Amino acid sequence: MRAKRLSTAGLGIVLGFALLAGAARAQTAAPTRDDIVGKLNHLEEPGEVDLPALKLQVMERAKARIKNDPGPVNRPPIAPDLAKLPAFNAQIQFDADTPIIQPASYQTVGRIADALVHSSLLPYTFLIVGHVESNSKTREANAILSQRRADAIRDVLVNTFKISTKRLHPIGLGEEQFLDRAKPTSAVNGQLQILTYAKVAEEAPAHPAAAPAPAAKKPAKKR
Repeated sequence: MRAKRLSTAGLGIVLGFALLAGAARAQTAAPTRDDIVGKLNHLEEPGEVDLPALKLQVMERAKARIKNDPGPVNRPPIAPDLAKLPAFNAQIQFDADTPIIQPASYQTVGRIADALVHSSLLPYTFLIVGHVESNSKTREANAILSQRRADAIRDVLVNTFKISTKRLHPIGLGEEQFLDRAKPTSAVNGQLQILTYAKVAEEAPAHPAAAPAPAAKKPAKKR
C-alpha cells in the first residue's frame, strides 16, 4: 500500500512538472503572423517624431550627469508620442550585452517579416525600437546597446527576408523610455517593439524628357 501511495505521489509530481513545462512553452511560443498583423494594422495618424533628433536626444540625456535625476521609476519618457502608435512587443533574446540574436528568437523574427509583407501592412513604414532594462551598466552604454540591437533586427529583416530598408527605421531608447516604469529592472523592459509609423512615401512619377522643338525653316532665297 505504501509503495502504491509513493508511486501515486510520484505520478502527481511528474504531471505537475509536465504542466509547468507546457505553460513555459506556451509563454515562449513564437507569435503568429496574424497576431502581429492584428496589432499593427490600425494606424490612425502617422507618427510625427523627428527620428534623427530623437537619436541625438537619447544619447545626450543618457550621457548627462544630472544632480537631480529623478531615477528610473520617475524619469519622464523621452518620446511619449510613440505610445500613440500601433505596437507589437517582441521578446527577442540576445546574447548578453551584445546585439547577437539567439537562435531561440529566429522564428519570432521570421514571423515579424511575414507580417510586414502582409497586404494590409505593405503600405506602411515601421519603427524598430530597442529597449533595455535598468542594470549595472551606464545609461550611455545601454542606449548604445539598444540602438545596436534595433539595427541588428533591421539588418536581418532587410538582408535575410528582403524587406525594403526604406520601410524600417531602427531607434534605440535605452533606459530613457521604459515599457514598465514601475519596475525598471523587469525583463519586460528588454522587449523590442515594432511600431507602425507612417504611410510609405509615394515616389513622384518620372517626367519624360521634352521632345526638342522642331527647327525653324529658313526662308527660301529669292532668285
